[in-house]
Amino acid sequence: MWKVVYIAQSHEAASKIKQLLAENGFLTQISKENSRRKGQGVYEISVPFSETEEAYEVLCCNRLLG
Repeated sequence: MWKVVYIAQSHEAASKIKQLLAENGFLTQISKENSRRKGQGVYEISVPFSETEEAYEVLCCNRLLG
């Protein structure tokens, strides 16, 4: 089971977050959630549920979460 740990506004930002998490040993996946407006959407970065807390710690240490 996967848990969303970050929502990015662009594919570029999502790729950077995914890379950061992968460099720290996390399996990651990106999925695009479409908006009702044409061409808009957000990207959800997920990790395995069992790694959620550790992934949040990495994001916080890199000042990506408050």
